[in-house]
Amino acid sequence: MSHPDTDRPLGDDHVLYSFRRCPYAMRARLAVQSSRTRVILREVVLRDKPEAFLAVSPSATVPALVTGSGKVLDESLDIMLWSLENNDPERWLAPENGTLNDMLELIRAIDGPFKTSLDLYKYHTRHPQVDPLAERQTAGEFLFALDHRLSQTKYLFGAGPSLADMAIAPFVRQFANVDRDWFDAMGWTSLSRWLVAFQNSERFAAIMEKYPKWVPGDPPVLFGA
Repeated sequence: MSHPDTDRPLGDDHVLYSFRRCPYAMRARLAVQSSRTRVILREVVLRDKPEAFLAVSPSATVPALVTGSGKVLDESLDIMLWSLENNDPERWLAPENGTLNDMLELIRAIDGPFKTSLDLYKYHTRHPQVDPLAERQTAGEFLFALDHRLSQTKYLFGAGPSLADMAIAPFVRQFANVDRDWFDAMGWTSLSRWLVAFQNSERFAAIMEKYPKWVPGDPPVLFGA
């Protein structure tokens, strides 16, 4: 592709605004990669958000996807579902055990109560009224349940990875990295095995490649297919 970058998608191209270290953006990139969807990737620096990004993202948060038709998706799970509903070669939406609704229920629990406690634990200096250890304990209860689940099967919904694994793993990674020694000492053998496999995978390495901050006029950076 030789055309210059613009503020809107070009032809059938899709534009994904992302931030490398954001777990929401990670899981969007994971689904785009798995679905073999080609996107123009624009790396956003959160402290200096470009006007083109703010103009298309109602929430002003990453990730945000502008499809080739101009539709805007600015929820990470919506981007995952859009990508995989278009093409799901690894059958992330059809796990060995359970249904899509079962996976969505688990993901919503992680996105809701678990993520709330994770943020209060990780960013406790912003919330002096909060007991970070109590929030760590609350979040840990979700991880105990995941560990038990993963003691039964290699992945959350069977022998192979699914939407749930890839939507949840970036947040478990974020939690573990707050205090890795404490996390490793908790005895979550199955959860730790699952997380290490995710972090050491070629899949994860591919979505964590570093890109420079996007500036309007930059040559397009292709990601996905």
